[in-house]
Amino acid sequence: MRNAARAANRTRAPTALVTAAALALALPGCGDGGVVPQAGVMQRVSSASGTVAGAGTALGPDRSVDCRRARCVALTFDDSPSPRTPRILDILRRYRVHATFFTLGRHHVATYPGTVVRMAAEGHEVETLTWSHRVLTRISPAGAREEITRGREAVAKVIGRRPVLLRPPEGRTSAAVAAICRRLGMAQILWSATASDYETSDSALITRRILARTGPGGIILLHDRVDPTHRGYNGTVAALPGLISGLEARGYTFVTVTRLLAPSGPRPGEVYRARPLTR
Repeated sequence: MRNAARAANRTRAPTALVTAAALALALPGCGDGGVVPQAGVMQRVSSASGTVAGAGTALGPDRSVDCRRARCVALTFDDSPSPRTPRILDILRRYRVHATFFTLGRHHVATYPGTVVRMAAEGHEVETLTWSHRVLTRISPAGAREEITRGREAVAKVIGRRPVLLRPPEGRTSAAVAAICRRLGMAQILWSATASDYETSDSALITRRILARTGPGGIILLHDRVDPTHRGYNGTVAALPGLISGLEARGYTFVTVTRLLAPSGPRPGEVYRARPLTR
């Protein structure tokens, strides 16, 4: 997978429009090592017609931000919720930042429903990373659809709203997965910057990596997970204050993914690494 990721990085153009099938090769992050997309690259990865109806939870202060003009960035967390999520929410509230949480149904949403309610109540987007983090390109289309819908329904059961954004586990997708998402009215959200926080607990390193790799219109990938082996994940919470203040000092405004992609998206069946370039 690492070789595939390196090859993909060598051929990536700043405004490239690639198919979902090509993304099935690999995308670094979510427990997989590899290269990081170039900071500032803004891509719409695949295309389909239609718009997402009712996308997003309450957007709060970022609802008036126009990311066609502002220097926007979206902060996202995978594997939520966890025992650490309340600390993440406390930090986000202190800095008045809204984020997008990609949740897992089994052992996460089902275990911490009160935390999911708090996410939504405080204006964060609550979306899905599937039910159990099975890689969708390694299972049948029927299995992939079940993973997505079970994860989506787990959230809907708690907050009364079905997610309209999917982060495919490990960032692996395909034309078949895109077709399922299109029929479900969902867009897929990848990322343009990752700290690889799954492989380090060094909060200072996590902060430096995000500051170096984030560009306008970017989507930042972090993880909301506890690692009892202390090989990764455990430095993310401590990195947040420096990461947020550092990016704000550089003129960035934090918004949810839905606000980042407004007004034209997110669109069902499309796959986004970041905000598409405005032509």
